[in-house]
Amino acid sequence: MRPFELSLTEASRAVRARELSPVELTESVLARIAAVEGRLGAYVTVVADAALAAAVRAEREISGSGPRGPLHGIPMALKDLIDAEGMPTTASSHVRAGHVAERDSRVAERLGAAGAVLLGKTHTHEFAYGLTTPQTNNAWDHSRVAGGSSGGSAVAVAAGGATFAMGTDTGGSIRVPAALNGVVGLKPTYGLVPRTGVTSLSWSLDHVGPLARTVQDVALVLSAIADHDPRDPASVSGPMPDRFPGGGLRGLKVGVPRNHYFDRVTPEVEESVRGAIARLAELGAELVDVEVPMARYVQAVQWGLMVPEATAYHERSLRATPDLYAADVRILLEAGELTSAGDYLRAQRARTMMRDAWARMFEGIDVLAAPTVPMTAVEAGREAVEWADGTTEAVSDSYVRLCAPANITGVPALTLPVGHDRAGLPIGMQLMARPFHDATVLRVGRVYEESVAGAGRLAPRAA
Repeated sequence: MRPFELSLTEASRAVRARELSPVELTESVLARIAAVEGRLGAYVTVVADAALAAAVRAEREISGSGPRGPLHGIPMALKDLIDAEGMPTTASSHVRAGHVAERDSRVAERLGAAGAVLLGKTHTHEFAYGLTTPQTNNAWDHSRVAGGSSGGSAVAVAAGGATFAMGTDTGGSIRVPAALNGVVGLKPTYGLVPRTGVTSLSWSLDHVGPLARTVQDVALVLSAIADHDPRDPASVSGPMPDRFPGGGLRGLKVGVPRNHYFDRVTPEVEESVRGAIARLAELGAELVDVEVPMARYVQAVQWGLMVPEATAYHERSLRATPDLYAADVRILLEAGELTSAGDYLRAQRARTMMRDAWARMFEGIDVLAAPTVPMTAVEAGREAVEWADGTTEAVSDSYVRLCAPANITGVPALTLPVGHDRAGLPIGMQLMARPFHDATVLRVGRVYEESVAGAGRLAPRAA
């Protein structure tokens, strides 16, 4: 197996055992980027010289005093919303052309302290305001969307162009591209990972989290980046919860939704996810039918919060340089100017009610299992989906519909691959738990992943 094909966990073990050097690993990943990037468009910026220099330092440190931890010497990428000192943070937008970060974001600082090797910045849908990332092609089928807004990060990981990558998630922006590209993505509990130095889309919905090839991989990254930072008002204080996914599933209750999550999904998605849920039962979990509360309000609350918050963030630049925004993003930002204070406050009130209702739901279950997205990756340029019940839905609405509840309520949500459709495209299952029970979703995901073949494999058509 070539070094770029290793999962984070495998690469870390090889580096610590002195079977693989950080330089060899980084050179292999950089060579992979050079081979596939022209067809995928995952990266905004690749800093090959700086990455190799960091790998040399890591090799020297590991040879001397030993590894700092499991991420030492491991090559990774940051979504182009996350500041790294001296590097551009453009948010994949002409509005931010020439912007260079003066200091590290808290996440970049934590990863640097862990010894990770930064390869560069990955594409996002402009300012994270979209679900397709049009600059980037799906790693499994280049004619299809990558998903968004962390599309570049998902494709880089799926293609072997990063051992792991960081993304952000406001309405599914880690989980959607992870599911569409067959990798693992984690949206942690709201406030668990600081957002200091991360360009905002919607401050009350934004999360930062990892994408990697296995559940254990994302657990290792979470253990490095979970932190309290007083500069982020939402950052939690006090001891961090346990994040390592140990134990089995015996006695664990898995909620299976009767509504919302299996409404308007493709038959192949439903079959694969229900099969994965049945596998959890075979592994010892107890399945419990549940009614997802306030499901019909999900999209109204999501858009009611996100649209005005995004517009407030962009107020000055939208008035100064509106023509620099992509048309789809500018329309959404301008729509936010029409949202009344009353509508925004009603959305906030509904969010509070939804959080309380979800907390009551989780009193009877440990994990909620459901599809991550209702369909696999659509063809690039496709704007709408026609469902069997005769309804037509915008692609962006389809992709956000099943992910948004976890952003509104702030609960941890993990997506992992559980199958493929007839075209060979990946299908993802989403696991959610009560706030700060991130370790529970990781445990369930790890046990499932270890019970099936093929975990961590790269997209076969990436090249």
